[in-house]
Amino acid sequence: MPKLTVITIVYNNVRDIERTINSVIHQTFKDIEYLVIDGASTDGTLEVINRYKNQISKVISEPDQGIYHAMNKGLAMAKGDYILFMNSGDEIYDEHTVEDVFESSPGADIYYGETEMFNDKWESQGRRRHEAPEVFDWKSFKYGMSISHQAIYVRRSIASPYDLKYKYSSDIDWILRAAKKSSSIVNVHRYVAKYLVGGISKKKHLESLKERFKILSHYYGLIPNMLNHIIIAGHLVTYFLRHRKTND
Repeated sequence: MPKLTVITIVYNNVRDIERTINSVIHQTFKDIEYLVIDGASTDGTLEVINRYKNQISKVISEPDQGIYHAMNKGLAMAKGDYILFMNSGDEIYDEHTVEDVFESSPGADIYYGETEMFNDKWESQGRRRHEAPEVFDWKSFKYGMSISHQAIYVRRSIASPYDLKYKYSSDIDWILRAAKKSSSIVNVHRYVAKYLVGGISKKKHLESLKERFKILSHYYGLIPNMLNHIIIAGHLVTYFLRHRKTND
């Protein structure tokens, strides 16, 4: 079985960091290198992390230049065969998740699965609006980010650093670059992550959307991307009308 490096990025999130740590250290799959990259938190986060220091491979606590700069620190230290980012507030879905992922089809370059959304009170909001596609390749994001960052395991040899010119949506570019290098991508057909709604891309929603448009135009072309966004808008209208009708 391969070795997995799980990387958790955190800054001043004392409320949620313990849930994330516990979801990693209680996995039945034991060959996990766990890296926690803290941005010099001042709210007690580091004290919580240090309670689990014996079960964490390495803890770094120092100022950084933003979330993707911190992620690059983790990538530079990683020694596992695969990389998984499970940032503070999110969770690996259950204790058997990693074991199930690697048993599904040994040797793939990328594994991915489904994500369950949770609100600020840690109440389930159900599956993401963008359902994980049955088959995934680098063209699969043309109608939206159909796989969440927490739900994708990438072979380290194809995982390049995050492009720091993107402040809010560099994860999309990162996944697409890895997918273009991949020769084998496996859908594990299970929930693999729990995602806390309201990260930086939500707080800076307009800026994030602008970056996403720029990234997708780079990969798919400006005109095709504009046409794809018209289709996305139509899907959004249909989704919200259906959701409102259900609530009524």
